[in-house]
Amino acid sequence: MLSVKELTKVYEGKIAHRALENISFEVSEGEFIGIMGPSGSGKTTLLNMIATIDRPTAGEILIDRKNPFELKKNDLATFRRRELGFVFQDFNLLETLTVEENIVLPLTLERVSVKIMKEKVKTVAKKLGIESILNKRTYEVSGGQAQRTAIARAIIHSPKLLLADEPTGNLDSKASKDVMQTLSNINKEFATTQLMVTHDPQAASYCQRVIFIKDGALYNEIHRGDNQKTYYQSILDVLSLLGGESGDLSTIRDL
Repeated sequence: MLSVKELTKVYEGKIAHRALENISFEVSEGEFIGIMGPSGSGKTTLLNMIATIDRPTAGEILIDRKNPFELKKNDLATFRRRELGFVFQDFNLLETLTVEENIVLPLTLERVSVKIMKEKVKTVAKKLGIESILNKRTYEVSGGQAQRTAIARAIIHSPKLLLADEPTGNLDSKASKDVMQTLSNINKEFATTQLMVTHDPQAASYCQRVIFIKDGALYNEIHRGDNQKTYYQSILDVLSLLGGESGDLSTIRDL
């Protein structure tokens, strides 16, 4: 589903900065993968390139066997809109619109009929438990509800790849668990391939596999077994070896 091959990113300037160097990994269809590492390790740079927001200096990204960077500008915009879904730390919802209007934005860009929009919103809102807030403005709902709204918007067009950047970063412990359970359910029910950057070991413990990056290079990788608490402890163990500044990682919470 996703193939990253010898990916390198160098930002030019008076002093060139090598943000990523020779990163390679594969993500199978239906996998839920976490990306972790200290601040400045290259996590967001990696996600931005997979999201086609930033262009690699060298290497290749294939999404569903297509290289999006070989597409023309308009075709790339269409590819991004149809094949990818995005969930952000800050929700990126429009306060002037209702929850329902925010959710259907990807469909309006594709000129989907109002009838189909209504059907899709009803289905996705029921799955995410936000049916009761569809007519509310986004500033009238809780942080957890806002993030589930953002997730609904990200999946309503059935993207092949869902990308999440610190989706629990602005949420309290309970809301974080709810959002991660939602993402996990989406992965299991729809087999949606997901890639999530996070500082939060609890959030990462919902992923089937966690890839660790340090100083722009792959550092380690661990897989989830049957026991989430054991997996969570393994994540903590790798993070302790990984190092970084004391504020790099979210406060450790009990599962």
